[in-house]
Amino acid sequence: MRNRFAARFHLVLIKPSHYDDDGYVLQWARSAIPSNSLAALHGLALDCVERRVLGEDVEIVVSSHDESNRRIKPSRIAREIAREGGRALVALVGVQTNQFPRAVDLGRQFRAEGLPVVIGGFHVSGSLAMLPDVQSELQQAMDDGLSLFAGEAEHRFEQLLQDAYAGALKPLYDYMNDLPALVGSPTPYLPVETIQRTAGSRTSFDAGRGCPFQCSFCTIINVQGRKSRRRGPDDVEKIVRENLAQGVKNFFITDDNFARNAGWEPIFDRLIALREDEGLPISFIVQVDTLCHRIPNFIEKAGRAGVKRVFIGMESINPAALKAAGKRQNRISEYRSMLQAWHGVGAITYAGYIVGFPGDTPESIVRDVKIIQRELPIDLLEFFLLTPLPGSEDHQKLHQRGVWMDPDLNKYDVHHVTTAHPQMSKQEWNSAYRLAWETFYSPEHVETLMRRAAATRGGGAKKIQNLALWFYGSIAFENVHPLESGLFRRKHRRDRRPSLPLESPFVFYPRFIWESAAKYGRFLGLLWAYTRRRRKVERDPAAGAYRDLALAPAEHDHPEELELLRVAP
Repeated sequence: MRNRFAARFHLVLIKPSHYDDDGYVLQWARSAIPSNSLAALHGLALDCVERRVLGEDVEIVVSSHDESNRRIKPSRIAREIAREGGRALVALVGVQTNQFPRAVDLGRQFRAEGLPVVIGGFHVSGSLAMLPDVQSELQQAMDDGLSLFAGEAEHRFEQLLQDAYAGALKPLYDYMNDLPALVGSPTPYLPVETIQRTAGSRTSFDAGRGCPFQCSFCTIINVQGRKSRRRGPDDVEKIVRENLAQGVKNFFITDDNFARNAGWEPIFDRLIALREDEGLPISFIVQVDTLCHRIPNFIEKAGRAGVKRVFIGMESINPAALKAAGKRQNRISEYRSMLQAWHGVGAITYAGYIVGFPGDTPESIVRDVKIIQRELPIDLLEFFLLTPLPGSEDHQKLHQRGVWMDPDLNKYDVHHVTTAHPQMSKQEWNSAYRLAWETFYSPEHVETLMRRAAATRGGGAKKIQNLALWFYGSIAFENVHPLESGLFRRKHRRDRRPSLPLESPFVFYPRFIWESAAKYGRFLGLLWAYTRRRRKVERDPAAGAYRDLALAPAEHDHPEELELLRVAP
């Protein structure tokens, strides 16, 4: 059958990964977290295809790749495009600071193949939003022939495609002062073959953007703004139905704080109707703040809407640390009530905890983790090193004062120390970070977490075991943060950072095999330790009656009984 189009234009969307400590691309057989940026741009691309933005006789062919679970070969992609006409745009999307060096390296390879390239995402947007001058790494990228895109692509993506098709890409597209409305905009979408490369076959979408709070370490408020911009219930229903049609039923709503999405209630009401009236088997992960339980009906409707896991930005239990970070909305006295409310609707709770606030010491960090273990019914805790991310107020202030920050952007993954600490050396800070993980995920405490799950949710010990394995195993065995982890590490000898030498196959492959065998051997040891504890809980006839201080009714709290409420600043 003859193609009715006179020309073909390829749009290649790539979410880049970043390099590990040995310089190899971090990649997995199945990655953990789906990329919302990739889904959002793919949805915008499909809208451009449908509207024929390059003309009625031009076919736009869209492909999406997440490098965290798929190897990217620029020369192969270029050859395939050349066989079909040779016109294309390679868009490196959602590029965070730690991914920027890899994005530039990929971009240079594509440019060497003669393909135009644009890089967008939080690093470009945050740097331009918070710093007075174009930073050297951005200028170098443009000097190398790469275009940069700052801001959000809704309502202006077609202009980018038209410029690329005409061979007239600009060095910089800056839309940071023009944040678009989202209601009625093309919705995020990824084909099922891309989604299936993530663990759990989960996809993602943003129901809204922006956050009203002023946390100094956060880039969201300076890139997406502090005003809530949101999709409507019709948009969300469309996303759900389109994904159900391809067999995808698990979703991650990526709003930095869904509780402050001004349209949360009509969205939850629509999801409740889909679940309760139509029986659709959908489930969600959401991110919220520590005062979400104070919003009338929020948690109750979240449970009915299918929220099975909730991430909470707890950050610290130290009042001085929270005040210094501008996180005044976090009220430590509310933590227990909020966590117990989520358990009341059967949700698994996991919280972020930042290690490295100015007053932190190795001793205070371990003390605070042990307080959390005893007194807060949090299911999972994930630790982050306080990192001055470009786009945050913290980074802006350090930059203005000329304070040293690590020049290697690849390390800005909240898992590496990137600046000095007033109380701890680099080694002490790293050790305290590791010790925080080891303390919380000890087999003894994981057993406690499983007992709490059995008592508050009537089961779920195996879910807690598996999630604890993922969280702690990522740190202990792979030396990567759980958010960047996945199933079965892949490592390709030729996919190494250009500044490092290409290793001999006689060195690379034996070491990779040995390292893999050692890691999975240690993993099986941890699995057995956790499994023994789980079986002990499951065999206990009194498991449902388990109680401890963390499960005690929060309304009966007395400050003199809880160290949480009198922790020293």
